Amino acid sequence: MKVGIISFAHGHAFSYANQLAKIDDVELVGITDDDEIRGQQAAKQFETTHYLTVEELFDQTLDAVIITSENSMHKEQVVAAARRGVHILCEKPLSTNPEDAKKMVAVCKENNVILQTAFPVRFNTPIANAKKVIERGDLGNIVAIKGTNRGTNPGGWFVQKDKSGGGAVIDHTVHVVDIMRWYTGAEVKEVYAEVDNIISDYDIDDCGLLTMEFDNNMFATLDCSWSRNKNHPTRGDVTLEIIGTNGTLAVDAFAQKTNVYSNDGAEEQFWGDNMDRGLIEDFITTVRENRQPSITGEDGLKALEVAVAAYKSSKLKKPVSL
Repeated sequence: MKVGIISFAHGHAFSYANQLAKIDDVELVGITDDDEIRGQQAAKQFETTHYLTVEELFDQTLDAVIITSENSMHKEQVVAAARRGVHILCEKPLSTNPEDAKKMVAVCKENNVILQTAFPVRFNTPIANAKKVIERGDLGNIVAIKGTNRGTNPGGWFVQKDKSGGGAVIDHTVHVVDIMRWYTGAEVKEVYAEVDNIISDYDIDDCGLLTMEFDNNMFATLDCSWSRNKNHPTRGDVTLEIIGTNGTLAVDAFAQKTNVYSNDGAEEQFWGDNMDRGLIEDFITTVRENRQPSITGEDGLKALEVAVAAYKSSKLKKPVSL
């Protein structure tokens, strides 16, 4: 299978490229990056060719492409890939706004192209094990979920709203909302949120608290902040406390680690599984078997709609219906 990568603007591109190299009969035929120096360095690192434009990359023989550019570029690049008949794995959030995301989903359907949203957390072992517990019915009916996704402000284009679409809320909400939908099969019908900038000097949201009501009468809360400072010993978290009528379940996605504290500072030594590997293997298998993706473009759209509703709720200071 011949795969290309569009942009190394997002740090996940490096991890995805590493995982592609570990899969038999997959060739990274080229990358494109409008940052020529970054693109050339990545091409050298992964022993492939750098192309200055997306069009030059698509002139090669491609089965699939991974899009890891700035969020604002996703729509243009997905549309270009779809019209060339190239299957797509697109980094989250799917777009900066639901209108563009809907167009992306539609054009892929029109061209019979796979559009998979990059939600690697689904392939995290603790997260996946919790899904099995819920499906067995051990917890009874799920009535509430408390979630967190707290990390470090990544800086760069992530804090430029015209490129990112927003700060911590759009960056972190989509991951956890996707897991909540995946666990329950329910859809968010109302969002109330408080969004602010109180941690960093950047003019963009770095913290948010969401309360969501689902169409199955479940409610959920989420702390989706960039509240980890540079000296915090962990890279961030994804935690869930799931409350059911028969019991509760606490999940810590990134607990597979050892924290070392010494005179040299704090260090995280991660020994757990690689959820990016699971995501890339799943995408490659999906393309090879020409099957429905396990994480669809619609999944990316639904999660994005919740994040955008959170911004609207915070601005209006009242709940927003979806």
